Amino acid sequence: MSDTPASTFGGRRAVPPNNSNAAEVDLPTEELQGLVPRGVNLKDYLNVTAVHLFKERWDSNKIDHHTDKYDNNKLIVRRGQTFYIQIDFNRPYDPRKDLFRVEYVIGRYPQENKGTYIPVPVVKELQSGKWGAKVIMNEDRSVRLSVQSSPECIVGKFRMYVAVWTPYGILRTRRDPETDTYILFNPWCEEDAVYLDDEKEREEYVLNDIGVIFYGDFKDIKSRSWSYGQFEDGILDTCLYVMDKAEMDLSGRGNPIKVSRVGSAMVNAKDDEGVLVGSWDNVYAYGIPPSAWTGSVDILLEYRSSETPVRYGQCWVFAGVFNTFLRCLGIPARVITNYFSAHDNDANLQMDIFLEEDGNVSSKLTKNSVWNYHCWNEAWMTRPDLPVGFGGWQAVDSTPQENSDGMYRCGPASVQAVKHGHVCFQFDAPFVFAEVNSDLVYITAKQDGTHVVEAVDATHIGKLIVTKQIGGDGMQDITDTYKFQEGQEEERLALETALMYGAKKTLNTEGVVKSRSDVTMNFDVENAVLGKDFKVTITFQNNSSNLYTILAYLSGNITFYTGVSKKEFKKESFEETLDPFSSKKKEVLVRAGEYMSHLLEQGFLHFFVTARINESRDVLAKQKSIILTIPKITIKVRGAAMVGSDMVVTVEFTNPLKETLQNVWIHLDGPGVMRPKRKVFREIRPNTTVQWEEVCRPWVSGHRKLIASMTSDSLRHVYGELDLQIQRRPTM
Repeated sequence: MSDTPASTFGGRRAVPPNNSNAAEVDLPTEELQGLVPRGVNLKDYLNVTAVHLFKERWDSNKIDHHTDKYDNNKLIVRRGQTFYIQIDFNRPYDPRKDLFRVEYVIGRYPQENKGTYIPVPVVKELQSGKWGAKVIMNEDRSVRLSVQSSPECIVGKFRMYVAVWTPYGILRTRRDPETDTYILFNPWCEEDAVYLDDEKEREEYVLNDIGVIFYGDFKDIKSRSWSYGQFEDGILDTCLYVMDKAEMDLSGRGNPIKVSRVGSAMVNAKDDEGVLVGSWDNVYAYGIPPSAWTGSVDILLEYRSSETPVRYGQCWVFAGVFNTFLRCLGIPARVITNYFSAHDNDANLQMDIFLEEDGNVSSKLTKNSVWNYHCWNEAWMTRPDLPVGFGGWQAVDSTPQENSDGMYRCGPASVQAVKHGHVCFQFDAPFVFAEVNSDLVYITAKQDGTHVVEAVDATHIGKLIVTKQIGGDGMQDITDTYKFQEGQEEERLALETALMYGAKKTLNTEGVVKSRSDVTMNFDVENAVLGKDFKVTITFQNNSSNLYTILAYLSGNITFYTGVSKKEFKKESFEETLDPFSSKKKEVLVRAGEYMSHLLEQGFLHFFVTARINESRDVLAKQKSIILTIPKITIKVRGAAMVGSDMVVTVEFTNPLKETLQNVWIHLDGPGVMRPKRKVFREIRPNTTVQWEEVCRPWVSGHRKLIASMTSDSLRHVYGELDLQIQRRPTM
């Protein structure tokens, strides 16, 4: 391929960037050396009449390569593993005098040294780690080959040719889209950088197309199913398009480090016209609210067809779509949820909460936010760019938060490096370390301008880090993969290591211990149902022989899940007198009318209670977030749950509120059962039930799920799901 198109720039011969899988150029059908003598007919030499790729779902190529689930009629194989093709010639093939080879080409400017032009020689024995083709059958006019790809091969869609040598030059087959071959990462191949040695983990992190994403609050963990849909029609091509849109050089697309880093930038639309526009302001007039999505398929297909970013996403949507991207290409991946996640802190290990002298939080001075939860991804790969021991799970985050090397992206950061404080290793390890290890520092801002550290909470941030368990919908606690237990010697060492490598800590809060007050305070919020009144109960306990008087203050706020307050809906102050060795309870009633008109889509209410003991001047402070219990959607099915059989799906929702819901959209999805659909209802009156029926015909057997969501002007984050067992169609 020495005569690839080239341009001359300032005395240098340079090939233009080869950064599009979709762009292509046809290889010539004849590469002749000089003139062919008169009377010589090139058709008398070995000529290809047909190529068979064994690309049906039931063929061994797709079953052995675990690509039989892809809804795609092209050949899809995984790198580093053998697959079979058959070539039919115009006459029997004679290995003593006939010479041919298979060629794979990707992009517009193929070069052998860049891995974008791959000549595959016919060899006697295949060599591990190298491209090669071995003849395993030679009968009549047909030759069957066992082809082995390199475990470092570029991942993408290749064009395939067969080239035959003659004394006068090369004869090559014409460009045939039917022989196009997708080559993916291979977690089943020991030589591949994404090799994962546990079959159950491969089943979960590569082949499972339905996941569970955890959200809510540490004390009230919620979960919702998410359709990754990595095998659905058009998704693989869209994932390749995402890399094209990033103008990622094809030669780097065999490296999972580079692919995951580009993916983390491209799943968000900030600065690169990527897949999803983020929005956290509760205004979604020009798109779909983040809570309405049931999976990644609709989002990715809309991005591909419109070629413009899709509106809107928040962290769990970015993580869901990024997981689809990674699993579709063959990189093992999972969605992570970190409860109480430190943000907007420039990798600072300190979150400052400023209090006014009366104990109220100063919204003017408090700039940092603690997210109730934050979702990101982990991708499994070796890290040859790092010292030994830092491969395995890598944190990658596509939610746009901080700028990394000029773009909004994060990772891959070695989880093992984060745990041990080795934040000097690329990429973005200081930021991930801070997300799970920051201290919460309460500081009183005095009227004379001085600041006094009141308390340090070293255990609040990164309270719990979870993912979906393997083979089930339950929760797996993976906190110990990110951090040592608080108080352990290893935890202190990891922090010192991180500080040595440049993580920042503004104040020295070591040894800050406030003298214990004689009075303790706690409060509880009863189970709060959307649209109903509920009570907050504050308890004071006097552990001394002194009599104390207390001035207390309760603040109720509507908050975004990012910890940012939108509106204070409840404000109540009260005084209590505490007798020696006694306790007292104060009940505060919260009426539905106080919070309903200000509610944000996830139903988060945040309560902050502060109390000043008049005699000792001690300040007590406690905060809690709660999630309102939101009604669910009901899904029912009737008919045979069998591949190829019609099944009726019924979606039901009853409006439990005292107000009419306007502009109600219901989304329904079920990978392998039905394509994503949506339906609009102009309004749903109070205590009214709406029904929606759809007929579907499942095409995938085994455990499946139907997932529904509902969104309206005043009520969101309403979900429902139904587990299904789809039977295979009986063979006749």
